This record gives sequence, structure tokens and C-alpha cells, in this order.
Amino acid sequence: MTTDSLTDVAGLRVGHATRTGAGQLTGTTVVLAPEGGAVAAVDVRGGGPGTRETDALDPRNLVQRVEAVVLTGGSAYGLDSASGVVAWLEEQGRGVRVGLDPSHVVPVVPAACVFDLGRGGEFTARPDAATGRAAVEAAAATAPGTPVEEGNIGAGTGAVVGRIKGGVGSASVRLDSGITVAALVVANASGSGLDPATGVLYGQYFGERRVDHPAPEVHEEAQRRLAEAAAKNGPPPLNTTLAVVATDAELTKAQAQKLAGTSHDGMARAVRPVHLLNDGDTVFALATGGRTLAADNPLALNEILAAGADLVTRAIVRALLAAESVATPGGTFPSYRDLYEKTSEDL
Repeated sequence: MTTDSLTDVAGLRVGHATRTGAGQLTGTTVVLAPEGGAVAAVDVRGGGPGTRETDALDPRNLVQRVEAVVLTGGSAYGLDSASGVVAWLEEQGRGVRVGLDPSHVVPVVPAACVFDLGRGGEFTARPDAATGRAAVEAAAATAPGTPVEEGNIGAGTGAVVGRIKGGVGSASVRLDSGITVAALVVANASGSGLDPATGVLYGQYFGERRVDHPAPEVHEEAQRRLAEAAAKNGPPPLNTTLAVVATDAELTKAQAQKLAGTSHDGMARAVRPVHLLNDGDTVFALATGGRTLAADNPLALNEILAAGADLVTRAIVRALLAAESVATPGGTFPSYRDLYEKTSEDL
């Protein structure tokens, strides 16, 4: 049985810590690898990234595996949430061994942030080390294969895409080869996920289902409501879509980096414009190594690369369909479903 989410890659678990109320609208999401870690890589395309420990993932550098990846709200302030994950991993004895004593480890925890400052009404409300610890503990407490919770949760709590509410989304596929590929996204972009001419989510044009266009009067009313909310909210929202794309295939760091890079294509299909100077768009790739690529096929990686891009697109659509409207002192952010009375049928 599959969950159509990141946890279909055996061994991966996902935990969220959500902070709402009292001026807060933010949170942190942690992807926890199996003990012993997963091969990891990253590709950053946005012009304004907020990241931590991404240099360690360069294929030319020493570290091969990571124990966790952190996605967080709070802009650069929120990167402090990774400290809580590092502390928890150290307590478990998980990380890069640096001494004779098994407890002498240094957990390498790559992290990236989205901008959601002030969306709950309080600019100083942002994730911290305690938030990160809560998220990794939540991940560790889940049973294997637990579906990823989507929508206004974790790092997607304060997410906005264009003028509509964003959030967390996830999707997966099992390829004919038996290899599983999956993605988790935090959809939060200055670009739009919505075709202004039709009301269709851009990513839906690339799905397998027939695209149903909203009635013209529904689209007209939705646009009116969006313009009204935007006038109240002030400057357009910032920025950054994050993704973790994972597979149970055995990949080198260089192959994982290629997967991270091509997966950005899926982001470009679902958000327009994308990778702007004020975006920090970042994709992490994880490979758990349970299945080997066909040794007699030098192009065996191609089906994984294609799937990664497709799944990022589908996960962004799912994030937008799962999101719920939010109104706080920091702004009014209508959801796509509320605007178009859309059911959350998956692509």
C-alpha cells in the first residue's frame, strides 16, 4: 500500500512543528533519514537563498550521507531550528563519526528557509531550536510509511504562492523498474501558481487528468476577491519554494545532484515566474540506496530524473489544493479551494 507521499521511500519519515496564534504563522518540517543516513545533494536556483550546510553536499566534498533535512519558515532566523535537530541527533549518536567514542559524532543537517515573517501579525514570531527539535521528534515518533500531512502545517504554515495560500504537498510514484521516487514541497513563492486567464493551477496542465476550467463567473469573482485581499495586504509576498526529492535507488552524490537540478523543472511548470532574485528556490535530493540501477543501461538514471520533476509539479498542486484560507493581523490569504470551490482531487 502506498501513501502517494515522500514516506513511500522506505525509511524516510516526516515530522512537522506548527506555530499559530499569538502573532505566529510559521513552522518547521523535518525529513528524517534511516539510521546511517542517506546520500544527499542540493541544487539552489533562487537568487536570495537562505540555507545552512549546503556546501557539505557538494560531490567534491567529504560528507556522503546526512541524517536529516530541515525545511523551515522564519527566513534566515528560522535556520536556528536546525540546531534543535542537530542536538537531537547527537543524543541518538547519529552523525559523522569524528572520534573513537561512538558518541563523538557531528550531525550534518542541511536546511533551507522560506520567508513568512510577519504573516501571523508578529514579525519576531519565527521557528527556533525548540521548534526544530519538536519537528524531528515528531518524525521519529511516526510509524514507517505514515502519510505526509499536507497544507497549512510545518514549514508550510505561513506559506503563500502569489496571492493564494500555499503550504506543504507531497507525491510519489513507483516506476516500472520497481524504484520509488517521491517529493515533498513547501510551496511559497512570489510567482503565481494560478493561470490568470483561466483560474487553472499551472501544474494541472501537466497532469494525467483532464483539466476542468472554472466557470468564467467563478474565475471573475475569485480574481476580485484576490485583488481585494492584495490591496489589504500591501506589498506582494515573498518568497521561496523548497523541495526534497527522494528515491530508494542507489545513487552517487553526483547523480543525486543531477536529480536535484532536474527536479527544478517541475517547479518551473507549477509557478510562474520562478527562480527570481528574491526567491531562494532550493531542491534537496536524497537516495537511500535500497535498489541498484541497471548496470547494463548507462541511461538508467533518466527515468528517475524525469519522475523527480513530475513529482515536484504534482506536489505543488497538492500543496495548493490542501491549503486552507488564513486571515491574521498580518494579512488575508485565501485558499484556492475557497476561491474556486475546488475539491482536493489529486493529479
